[in-house]
Amino acid sequence: MKPAAAKLLPRLRFHRNETQFFGPGKAELLHYIAATGSIRVAAQEMEMSYQRAWSLVQQMNDLFSAPLVVMARGGGAGGGASLTATGQEVLSLYTAMEQSCLTATRPQWAALRKLMK
Repeated sequence: MKPAAAKLLPRLRFHRNETQFFGPGKAELLHYIAATGSIRVAAQEMEMSYQRAWSLVQQMNDLFSAPLVVMARGGGAGGGASLTATGQEVLSLYTAMEQSCLTATRPQWAALRKLMK
């Protein structure tokens, strides 16, 4: 069986301080909230507890100058969650940064891969 090809997966994080940061897990959570319209469903998709997802949303909302996610309570309409304009911009910028990292490191990654088994 042929070994799987190696992949470069950048893990960008930025920190405000030791407890406030943003990285790939929170970006993924934003992506799932945007796609599903629900923190609960996003948590299930990521195999994460709802409580953990809720906590991460609160952390993200506290990290930025405006909330990234807004929630609507249940009831007849069923509630839900969505990204704010700021949330959409943060996710877009973060995704672009990841792509820029891949592009910027392409030559070094090619050289490194040649050294691998």
